[in-house]
Amino acid sequence: MAEGFRITYATMSADNEELHKLYEEGIETATSWLGQKHPLYVNGEARVGSGYKEVRSPIDSDMLIGEFAQATREDVRDAIAAAKGFARTWADTPWRERVRIVRKAADLMTERRNELSALMAMEVGKSRLEALGDVEESADLLRWNCNEMEKHDGFTTPMQSLGSAGEYYDVLRPYGVWAVISPFNFPMALAAGPTSGALVAGNCVVFKPAHLGLFTGLKLYELYMDAGLPKAAFHYLSGPGSVVGDEIVHHPDVGGITFTGSYEVGMGIYKGFAADYPKPIICEMGGKNPTIVSDKADLDKATDGVMRSAFGYGGQKCSANSRVYVHRKVHDEFVRLLREKTEKIKVGNPLEKDVFLGPIIDESAVATFEEAAAEAKKNGEVITGGDQITDGDLARGNYVQPTIVEVPLDSWIWKKELFVPFVSIAPYDDLDEAIRLANDTEYGLTAGLYSEDRAEIDKWLSSIEAGVVYVNRRAGATTGAWPGVQPFGGWKGSGTTGKAGGGPYYVTQYMREQSRTVIQE
Repeated sequence: MAEGFRITYATMSADNEELHKLYEEGIETATSWLGQKHPLYVNGEARVGSGYKEVRSPIDSDMLIGEFAQATREDVRDAIAAAKGFARTWADTPWRERVRIVRKAADLMTERRNELSALMAMEVGKSRLEALGDVEESADLLRWNCNEMEKHDGFTTPMQSLGSAGEYYDVLRPYGVWAVISPFNFPMALAAGPTSGALVAGNCVVFKPAHLGLFTGLKLYELYMDAGLPKAAFHYLSGPGSVVGDEIVHHPDVGGITFTGSYEVGMGIYKGFAADYPKPIICEMGGKNPTIVSDKADLDKATDGVMRSAFGYGGQKCSANSRVYVHRKVHDEFVRLLREKTEKIKVGNPLEKDVFLGPIIDESAVATFEEAAAEAKKNGEVITGGDQITDGDLARGNYVQPTIVEVPLDSWIWKKELFVPFVSIAPYDDLDEAIRLANDTEYGLTAGLYSEDRAEIDKWLSSIEAGVVYVNRRAGATTGAWPGVQPFGGWKGSGTTGKAGGGPYYVTQYMREQSRTVIQE
């Protein structure tokens, strides 16, 4: 990597020639990987499942990412059986050894950052900064989870004696088999965080990445194997959710699940997983994230933050800013500035270093964008954007304009998570009213405020219903969490546990408590 230069989601630019030179080399390496057939892996054994399925890039439909094996139910059952068979051995492996292996994987991830980031950009359309940030965050998530095990001495705590001589202590122990179902939008980070948390805790992992994200998921598998992880501790299952996901959710030997994705799918898993007795499930299920802009705000700062959070990675983040409530006194000036900045965004092939906004993920996302744009054109006003881009080479990809709209507060646009570069704005007169509107959603993931008034800040902090909140953040109004800096997790319909990834309570979710008393008389 470029010495001393580190990309996070708060990085505003990458004006570093050495970084770009190394990234260009990464593009060459990743390009050489394209178009090949890739098996799934059960207990280290390469399998073809029911056959291969093509995956093409959202950048250009002519770009074949690869062909990926589609797991059968038998493959999934075999993976779970192998994980269960090795679970005691892995749990009994000293926690320092588990940490050593996962930390080695983090180091390999950092070494391979450029080719991994370039592959991710090709596979899911992330810009250079977004892709580099995803891989950097992934390595930091592995290290954070390792550090938590070390900080707490493997989660063994001495307890009090009631008089009899002996050992009195409390331990956290793994569940056995843990499944991780990851999404397309952070195909490395939202796989690396939960898989490493499960592994350092002593669980064996069955891993199902999203269809668009399979190659990045395979690279994560390779990182763990190259770091020395036992093959039976980690299984890579490419294939459809209707087969792989369904088998995982309903298999009695899966002890816990981490799922990141839509509210509808997450709630289905949450309700259907624990059939016979309670089981842990960690779901992160999106958001409809609000920002409030006070009349006491720095509007340059606020428009930078909203623009980056609404349009970074095409709004395809569960933390994306999709609703903005602006004090009526500054509404017009805010809209003018935001429109001006939005219309300067460069849209195009995200492999190019000066492109901010690449394609959205697939044709279904384009249809969602067009449906929302049609609603705004019919019942409100499109401030800027609102159309698909079909010029030249972009016609072969899924490109749309970053879009700002104003629609009535009873429009469904204010309620539905869109996952496209689309933000709605409305004026408000009273901060209490704005907070009520901000909280009026089934979600509670992230939220932002811009105000230079401390009383307003404190009032908002004590009232807003979200798990990750930001005040006066130019780098992103509602986006940009980082392990050890801003733990990431949601309230209400955005999450099931109230514990955040990259935070001090995350790894403990992958273990259960056991009180031990050994009398020695």
